[in-house]
Amino acid sequence: MLSKQFVVIGLGRFGSSVATTLYSLGNEVLAIDTDEEIVQSISNSVTHAVQADATDEATLRSLGIRNFDVAVVTIGSDIQSSIMITLLCKELGVKYVIAKAHNEMHAKVLYKIGADRVVFPERDMGVRVAHNLCSSNILDYIELSPDYSIMELEAIHEWEGKSLRELNMRSKYGINVMAIKRNNDINISPNADDKIYHGDVLVVIGGTEDLKVLERSK
Repeated sequence: MLSKQFVVIGLGRFGSSVATTLYSLGNEVLAIDTDEEIVQSISNSVTHAVQADATDEATLRSLGIRNFDVAVVTIGSDIQSSIMITLLCKELGVKYVIAKAHNEMHAKVLYKIGADRVVFPERDMGVRVAHNLCSSNILDYIELSPDYSIMELEAIHEWEGKSLRELNMRSKYGINVMAIKRNNDINISPNADDKIYHGDVLVVIGGTEDLKVLERSK
């Protein structure tokens, strides 16, 4: 999996979760907030952390915002700043902008001004959003605890036509396959002889570190 360059603007609980998870998955992450204390606290968990006012166009230009693949605007409560920053990111050339919304009306405005995706923190955990952004194969991600997670992912090419016994995922990846989705059917108790085919979606459970290795291998 090739790493990407992300800028995360707003380092509350949600933003910090997104930023640190993206970095832990091997991506370059620039974290921006107006609060110096927050910036200092996250500085060792991202590539770069900067105290700056992201509503200032000149500041964003100086930080080379246009060079980032994805901007994540996680300022939800200050709706005016959220809208301004989202608009600036799009105007300055960021290809994909994801923004956190405070309510449905806020979300509508964000979409109107060009946000590619809008999330609500109550529905989209920061960790889940980060994993979805990192890999096109990762369809969903749920952190059960700091040590264990569930991941829903599309079958990769090298798995196609092979049985779970042949793939031996527990030994190779440290994961267990809980279910296999195929078209509109779901096998919730797959056995060792069940084969994986193109387009299958696997629901797996495993150690968080093992799942990170699996993501990087894609």
